Amino acid sequence: MKHTWWKEAVVYQIYWRSFYDTNGDGYGDIRGVIEKLDYIQSLGVDVIWLNPVYASPDADNGYDISDYEAIMPKAGTMTDWEELLAQIHMRGMKLIMDLVVNHTSDQHPWFVESRSSRDNPKRDWYIWQDGKGEKQNEPPNNWRSYFTPSVWEWDERTEQYYFHGFATEQPDLNWQNPEVRHAIYAMMRFWLDKGIDGFRLDAIALLAKKEGFPDAEEPSDIRYLCNNPGIHAYLQEMNREVLQHYDIMTVGEVAFVGPEEGLQYVHEDREELHSLFHFEVADEMPRWDLVRFKHIQTRWYEGLKEKGWNSQFLNNHDHTRLVTRYGHDGEYREASAKCFATLLHTLPGTPYIYQGEEIGMTGVTYDTIDAYQDIAMRNKYAEEVGKGRNPTQVLAELQPLSRDNSRTPMQWNTKKHAGFTTGEPWLPVNPNYPHIHVEEALENQESVFYYYQSLIALRKQHPVMIYGDYEDLSGDHPSLYVYTRTYEGEKWLIMLNTSDQPVRFELPALYGWQIKHCLLSNDTKAQHIQRLDEQLMLQPYAAGIYSL
Repeated sequence: MKHTWWKEAVVYQIYWRSFYDTNGDGYGDIRGVIEKLDYIQSLGVDVIWLNPVYASPDADNGYDISDYEAIMPKAGTMTDWEELLAQIHMRGMKLIMDLVVNHTSDQHPWFVESRSSRDNPKRDWYIWQDGKGEKQNEPPNNWRSYFTPSVWEWDERTEQYYFHGFATEQPDLNWQNPEVRHAIYAMMRFWLDKGIDGFRLDAIALLAKKEGFPDAEEPSDIRYLCNNPGIHAYLQEMNREVLQHYDIMTVGEVAFVGPEEGLQYVHEDREELHSLFHFEVADEMPRWDLVRFKHIQTRWYEGLKEKGWNSQFLNNHDHTRLVTRYGHDGEYREASAKCFATLLHTLPGTPYIYQGEEIGMTGVTYDTIDAYQDIAMRNKYAEEVGKGRNPTQVLAELQPLSRDNSRTPMQWNTKKHAGFTTGEPWLPVNPNYPHIHVEEALENQESVFYYYQSLIALRKQHPVMIYGDYEDLSGDHPSLYVYTRTYEGEKWLIMLNTSDQPVRFELPALYGWQIKHCLLSNDTKAQHIQRLDEQLMLQPYAAGIYSL
């Protein structure tokens, strides 16, 4: 396994519109990120992942790009962005940009041309199909998109349907067209030549479409949108044309894969991507299920070992905050935040921290659908209510996993709107901000923030945390996760109680190893474990890292 800077990095994700607003318009901005760089640096992270700041009409919070080489006025200017990059590099950190190449905005000049007439030179830059049926007024097939009941949208002017894997405002590019691919590669070089350190590639598994667009047997299972033949040829070409010529980090958002298929994206000999986000946890495990989680971790570790690289995350801008979804956002909020932080930073792969995770921010529940901005949730709500279902029931079903749970503004202090803005925030601040905010976290040496700081410092000091072999010792225990990491004679034991009940556990003998000392723990009793044959009572959400 090659040693590289990006395997050893810890990444901090900034959803800039919810991070810090400097001009009072209610949206975070690039200058807000610049102002908070010292705070981010103090955490100890190496890489900042910045959500899309490109020009966009903002139908899907910047994931609908209308100009790849311009900055959204809401976010700032190109001069602001260039200063951000310089300031990040001056602090010894790196910047990766979130890039969407599966689709554009319907206001992108390419699509404006494409839909202007059937014989426009850019018509084939997007995917157009005739309708079905006698009058050709039915969609070409029965596929659903991520956000709407159909992937097809009728265009009155040219009397054809165009394909969109997400919202109707986000038409998919036709990657079969080499002109499209080379335009995208030129754009990627534009940003890399400016000095960025890599890309997080959004929805990258969707580039290749099923040939012929056959009807799906089960339209609600949208796996047919991803991982189709041709995807790896596109990524290998992207690597040859662009990526391999820069010392960068790439991570792909790859849905609906297990380790066998995931390895094809990240195998070191295939020259595609460096690492991936898979979604066997965040998308496919709605509630905490430790036994299932352990099986997922073991399968991915064994599948990628010595061949490819994984990512570790439990929340981001698309998934409910981890203490609310998987931990405990009441009495054990801080304990569960520290417990899951220990898990993320000691498992194999690159750990990702989503803004606010480091202070234990929680999800939110708004009273009405009007308070939600999440286009996926709003579209699903309208679809279900349109079927005649009770609106209150539909709202209750959608609230727990709404993407707005993680998009509420960053909580900086106890001032109005949590110090995020002097104006009206684009999304209401979580009402618990007087109790959970950065200022308090920095004043309290026992806070979640300083626990994250300690974890990151350990990673920098001990290669075992990065390159160590992994072995699960806890089997199918429903509450306890106990495993070792081993590297070049150094052996660590990690013990976690991921439940809100005390749990008794007898440590295995581990072939004669003994505990040398506790490296980090959120449980004062567990800090003093001396022997591996002790019967331990682990407190709710207790976490400990021990050198053996």
